[in-house]
Amino acid sequence: MFPDITAPGVNILAAYSLVAPISPYSEDIRKAPFNIISGTSMACPHVSGVAAYKEGSMINLTHNMSSETNPDGEFAYGAGFLNPLGAAHPGLVYDRNETDYIDFLCAEGYNVKQQKNLTKGGSRCSKSSKKSGGDLNYPSFTVSTLRQKLFSQIFERTVTNVGPPQSTYKATFWPQKTLKFRSTGEKLNFKMQVLGILGQDDEALVSASLVWDDGRYRVRSPIVIHVPF
Repeated sequence: MFPDITAPGVNILAAYSLVAPISPYSEDIRKAPFNIISGTSMACPHVSGVAAYKEGSMINLTHNMSSETNPDGEFAYGAGFLNPLGAAHPGLVYDRNETDYIDFLCAEGYNVKQQKNLTKGGSRCSKSSKKSGGDLNYPSFTVSTLRQKLFSQIFERTVTNVGPPQSTYKATFWPQKTLKFRSTGEKLNFKMQVLGILGQDDEALVSASLVWDDGRYRVRSPIVIHVPF
């Protein structure tokens, strides 16, 4: 799913070069150490700052948004709007390392030469390489399907408890799944199956979510089913 999240990027007060004009008009000769700027160049520092503050917590990082107000749904705003306070205390994280990303490249069909161009080092597919790119331990789930065709996809994920040692999380889907952690740093696996049919009159993009809740932390991951563009 792309993008991952949405961050502030409109009319942001930012540091500015004293040698650059503050407006696009040639007759404007004003100089200032600050300016009001919009764009992804403003959204990026917000996300980078939060990531540096709480490295590895890409879950519970956002306020969820509604596809009712934006027909492009998660393809417009990702998992939701940046939530720095939630990222500071996520409860659960979907952890990944370099090997996971190399396995992702293998699953997507990248050969050794192409992998080296991306990793700038020696890399090869491990014996436990994932069968599809969707198996990357990522806190989102995407299914691409055709209309009037039954789809069924099983996702495997591993979550790490970074909250209190004795934590029990319950899922909001049926049949209800429970994850019981006995210690901080403990990892537990789960599988989730997404299946159904998109009818001829259904929207081209359908949004849902998986929520793990222990009464203190509420950890949400988006689920997107869509017809290819």
